[in-house]
Amino acid sequence: MSKIIINKKNYFHNLDIISKKAGSKDKVAVVLKDNAYGHGILEISTLAKEFGIKKAVVKNLKEALKIKDFFENILILSDNNITTYSHTFHVVINDIEKIYQLPKNTNVHLKVDTGMHRNGISKNQLKEAILGLCGQNLNLTGIMTHHRSADKLSCEYYWQKSEFELLKEEVIKICEQLFLPLPMFHSCNSAALFRTANFDEDFARVGIASYGYTENDLAFDKIDLKPVLSLWGEKISTRSIKKNQAVGYGGTYITNEDIKISTYDIGYGDGFLRINENQHYKTPKGYKVLGRVSMDSLSLNSEDKEVCIFDDAKPLAKIHNTISYEITTTLSTELERKVK
Repeated sequence: MSKIIINKKNYFHNLDIISKKAGSKDKVAVVLKDNAYGHGILEISTLAKEFGIKKAVVKNLKEALKIKDFFENILILSDNNITTYSHTFHVVINDIEKIYQLPKNTNVHLKVDTGMHRNGISKNQLKEAILGLCGQNLNLTGIMTHHRSADKLSCEYYWQKSEFELLKEEVIKICEQLFLPLPMFHSCNSAALFRTANFDEDFARVGIASYGYTENDLAFDKIDLKPVLSLWGEKISTRSIKKNQAVGYGGTYITNEDIKISTYDIGYGDGFLRINENQHYKTPKGYKVLGRVSMDSLSLNSEDKEVCIFDDAKPLAKIHNTISYEITTTLSTELERKVK
């Protein structure tokens, strides 16, 4: 049976690097949205808790409920359909109108748009939003923003960072006027954390780096992160193929010698993005994908019972002209996940 193996040693290695960069484990929130970027939300939550991480970030309430027993502080990025209250949940408000739709006593983090122009209230709505929270009996526990270009070699990271610093000053002033406790402040994703010389925010929201990847421009210092996920296929059948015979849909792979090939139980139906005759990919052991990847299988010049299809998403991301996030996140939730 095809499966995903999660490398515990590599995950802890990455978390150790991240925690030291942030200043402590308490300053790290692991991002677990979309099934922990395909790695398995329960498997990664278990490991993060064992390592000593107390904060997590998820996409929605459904994900938060799955991991509510693993963390002391869970940040929910979507403010849609919040129907239950928990002291461990903190809901991100992405639009000022959502203030009037949340249950009373909900812990909230205000997202403020400092330049990404995607989600968040505008800076000139800040006082109105905080007054609205007070009027609705909501608890302001955080102020956040999101960097749009921290992984790019440009001044935009520093521009947004300075905007957030000014924002913090304004929030502190408002909270003092209203006798409110100061909220937590956080803006850094993986790329921003590793560009910050002296991290001084309350925590960083770290996703892709914890899984072993960065998408930073080559000009930045290399970080010794290790991929956590590997994808494995189990052999379905083996056959001998004569020279000049064709393999797979469309007959696009023609053998140039007599060979033995095997099919393995991994295909694009499992989230392994489709490779065709115009793309060339070899597994970590050097086996070639022959012809087109099918929905539920692919062919390799191998007779091994099990084959590691990939243990690093970057070569596949390059083939598909995408990012490592997409390669791992598309993997089916139906695939068995094992921690080793």
